[in-house]
Amino acid sequence: MIKGKTRRYSGLISPLSYFIDIAIIIVVTQQFLAIYLYKEFEFKHFFTLTVLWIIVSVFNRFYYIYRYTNFLKIINLLFNQIVLFALSLFCFAGIFPGLELEPNTIIKLLMPIAILIVFVKILTYYSIKTFRSYFGGNYRKTIIIGSSIESQNLELFFIKNKQAGYLHKKTFSDVSKKSILDSINFVKEQEIDEIYCSTENINDQDLKALIKFCDNNLKTIKFIPNSTKLNSKKLIYETYDSLPILSLRRVPLQDSVNLFFKRLIDIIISLAVIVFVLSWLTPIIALFIKKESDGPVFFKQTRNGINYEEFSCLKFRSMIVNENAHKLQATKGDTRVTKIGAFLRKTSLDEMPQFINVLLGDMSVVGPRPHMIKENDKYYKTVDKYMLRHVIKPGITGLAQVSGYRGEVEKESDIVNRIKFDIYYLENWSILLDVKIILRTILNSIKGEDKAY
Repeated sequence: MIKGKTRRYSGLISPLSYFIDIAIIIVVTQQFLAIYLYKEFEFKHFFTLTVLWIIVSVFNRFYYIYRYTNFLKIINLLFNQIVLFALSLFCFAGIFPGLELEPNTIIKLLMPIAILIVFVKILTYYSIKTFRSYFGGNYRKTIIIGSSIESQNLELFFIKNKQAGYLHKKTFSDVSKKSILDSINFVKEQEIDEIYCSTENINDQDLKALIKFCDNNLKTIKFIPNSTKLNSKKLIYETYDSLPILSLRRVPLQDSVNLFFKRLIDIIISLAVIVFVLSWLTPIIALFIKKESDGPVFFKQTRNGINYEEFSCLKFRSMIVNENAHKLQATKGDTRVTKIGAFLRKTSLDEMPQFINVLLGDMSVVGPRPHMIKENDKYYKTVDKYMLRHVIKPGITGLAQVSGYRGEVEKESDIVNRIKFDIYYLENWSILLDVKIILRTILNSIKGEDKAY
């Protein structure tokens, strides 16, 4: 059994920054209108300013700030954000005169907003740096493999820049097979978060072994490049000061902004389903379940979610109470499945209580389907990159499920293809992809699926 990742809270920084900046805009505008224009703060002002700020921030990637982002980058982002926000507000006010915002009014309004947002942004930046430097919080444990000049410079960067939030544990200068094995054991023992590998001397076989270990153990691997290796278009180029670093992949849902919007959509959808569907559907289904067999209405099963953390997954009980419920998957013609259970499974209604899991934050509406713990213990040892599916939250439905890979795993290709779809989803996530998967799920539920048993 592998250990799950330690829960981190640095992902809350961007959503909190969003709320603080929008609050500043609303409060300043409200006071400005009341004092200078003797007008009440109307919904049209709130809507216009908030939507324009969010659109510009997404376009400008204003909240895409990482622990290695330097101060000059912050200033550049602030300048671009405020200028683009001002220009968009001028254009919008000209197109919609009903907003009653004249050019001179906008200039006077933007000055206190800009000053406060710049102040808060810089204060937040230095507060986090100070917290990391003096209290040792919000850090990631690192190791470096390799002895190139670039890897030595990176080690120096980690040591000198404590405020960046990296706790460098060890450098493995040797890149022999034995040293790679030693580094892997060290990563396990010390619970290392990120591995930085120099590509100068490591051979392809050892590099593949290292990548495989990281993929199957939820570890981040990044590369210190030279001019002869890893010329892949999919690699992500970053700089720590002036040092070039390559990441194997970028997961969109590890960006705080994307994560915030996905979570917001999850809350809206789950609340709507719980209030408008489950509120009346649950008593009806409960009557049929209790009438046909003894036992609870809901079936709770421990499953692994994001970062391999365990949670209780909810379903309507579709089987008679049995001792193998947590050990054996349902199979075609399974005698444990009740009549009402067969209907619930065929229509996927048995999964509806998982919207409660979504509201609680254990799951998302769309994501890789969570497997039983026994299955995880089996497949993470035999299926390459299996653990990557735990980088993001599991979902009620997913790309693999709507692509025909749901239910019982009858042959090895079923689970292998399921993982391929899961990895494609986590590397290519977008809101539009989620919408497409949800629509296909609804359509499949209406038509019924062959493997829904």
